[in-house]
Amino acid sequence: MRVLFVCLGNICRSPMAEAVLRMKVNKAGLSGKIAVDSAGTGSWHIGDPPHRGTQKQLAAAAIPFDQMKARQINASDFQRFDRIIAMDRNNERDLIQMTDARNRAKVSRFMTLLHDQPHPDVPDPYYTGRFDEVYELIDRGTDQLIKELARQIR
Repeated sequence: MRVLFVCLGNICRSPMAEAVLRMKVNKAGLSGKIAVDSAGTGSWHIGDPPHRGTQKQLAAAAIPFDQMKARQINASDFQRFDRIIAMDRNNERDLIQMTDARNRAKVSRFMTLLHDQPHPDVPDPYYTGRFDEVYELIDRGTDQLIKELARQIR
């Protein structure tokens, strides 16, 4: 099973989700069965490490993020990944426009994992500065996601 998280620039939300889920996959003993990556729909930050705010949240939780570099999603990602999870509605819309009908079912929005949240989007901390809020949402959402993935592969 291969999971790809996608946000706008791939330096805040999607690399945070990648690092958190990767840690949970390892803890669950599923690292050989679940691969995790992230990408952005935009090209502004290609090759950059995660944002300092993302790094701070991940470091505080003792979650490794070294070696992570921003990249832009490409057409082959729609073939390589089983689940492509957008961090907000704008990126979800962009992903759906980028692919064909056969691969649209792979695209979902992160906040659909959290049924108790009234907001449809993970807020972008690049603009809000609320990396702690984003971490909390990602931590809870990836708890749900790892349960779903474990059921699917067992």
